[in-house]
Amino acid sequence: MKPAAALSALAIGAFAIGTTEFTPMGLLPVIAEGVQVSIPTAGMLVSAYAIGVMAGAPVMTLLFSRFGKRAALMALMVLFTVGNLLSAFAPSYATLLLSRLSTSLNHGAFFGIGAVVAASVVPKDKQASAIAMMFMGLTIANIGGVPAATWIGQQVGWRVAFGGTAVLGLVTIAALWLALPQGTPGARPDVRRELKVLTRPEVLLAMGTTVLGAGAMFALYTYVAPVLADITHASPSFVAFALVLIGIGFTLGNSIGGKLADWSLDGAAKLILGALAVVMAVLPLVMTTHVGAAIGLVVWGAAAFGIVPPVQMRVMQAAAQAPGLASSVNVGAFNLGNAVGAALGGAVIGQGLGYAAVPLAGAALAAGGLGLVWLGNARRRPVSISSSI
Repeated sequence: MKPAAALSALAIGAFAIGTTEFTPMGLLPVIAEGVQVSIPTAGMLVSAYAIGVMAGAPVMTLLFSRFGKRAALMALMVLFTVGNLLSAFAPSYATLLLSRLSTSLNHGAFFGIGAVVAASVVPKDKQASAIAMMFMGLTIANIGGVPAATWIGQQVGWRVAFGGTAVLGLVTIAALWLALPQGTPGARPDVRRELKVLTRPEVLLAMGTTVLGAGAMFALYTYVAPVLADITHASPSFVAFALVLIGIGFTLGNSIGGKLADWSLDGAAKLILGALAVVMAVLPLVMTTHVGAAIGLVVWGAAAFGIVPPVQMRVMQAAAQAPGLASSVNVGAFNLGNAVGAALGGAVIGQGLGYAAVPLAGAALAAGGLGLVWLGNARRRPVSISSSI
C-alpha cells in the first residue's frame, strides 16, 4: 500500500463530506421554496446534520469496528451516497430532514477511523501531517466543492446539487477500494472498556480543547457576512470573495498545523490557540478596511483551522487504547464547538454589544482552549498511533 494513495483516498472522502455538510447553508432559500417551508425551518436541516454527527460518531464507530478499516470506510460512504440520493429525491421537508440526518451518521466515524488509518500508514514523526492531509479535503471543499454545488443548486436546482454530491460518494468508494488493502476484520469491541477510556481526565481535557477551539472558529464564521457588512461595509460580492479567502486560510492552516504538530503536539496547540486569540482580538481593528479585512480573514482562517491536526492527535494519544472511538467522538466535539460558538456569537449580537464584539468572544474561547492545553500537559503521555488496516 502506498501512503500517498491512501491519504488521497481519505482526502477525497473528506472533500465529499465537507461539500454535503456546508452546501445547504448557501441554498437554504432555494431549498425552503422547494419543500414549501420557511427559511428558519429549512435551517433545521443544518442543525439535524450536526446532531447526527455527534450522535452517530460513537455508535457507527463501534458498529463498524468489527469490519476491516477499508470495508468500514467504504460502508460509511455507501451510507453517505444513499443519504444524498434520498435528499435529491425527497418529496417533502420531513423526508428531506430524515435524509440529512441519515447522511450525517457517517461523518464522525469516517473522520475518526480515517484518522487512525492516516496515522498508521506513515512514520510516527509524520502522523499529524498525515491526518492533516485527510482534512485537507475538507478545507478544499470550502474553496471549490461548496461554491460549485451552491452555484449548481441555484442555477439548476438543489436536488441536482445533492445528486452531484452522491456521485462524489461513489468516487470515494472506488478510491478507497483501490488505495487501501482489504485488511482483516476487527475483534468484537469491548464497549465498556473503550467508553471508560473516554472518561479519563486527560481525554476530557483534550476534547474540551477541541470544543473551545472549534467554538472560537464558529463564533465568527457563523456571522462573518453580517460582521463584514457592519464593520467593513462590504458588498455581497466582497463577502463571497471573503469566503473564498477564508477557505484558502483554512487550507494553509491545516497544512501548517500538521507540520507544527509533527514538531511538537503541545507546542503546536499552544502556539496556534495563542495566535488565534490574538488575531481575533485585533480583527475589529483591521477589518475597518477591505484590504485589512482580506488579509485578516486569511490569517484568521489559517489560525482557526490550524488547530485541527494537533487537537485530533492529542485526543488520539490521550485515548491510545481506543483511538478510533476517541477520534470519532472528537469529530463530534468539533460539531459541539460549532454550536457553542454560534450560540455565543448570537448571544453577543442579541445583547446589543455589536458585531465588533463577535470576534472578541471568539478570542475568549481560544484563550480558554489554551488554558485547557496547559492543564492537560501534565496528564498526557505521548503514544504512537498504529492500527492494522
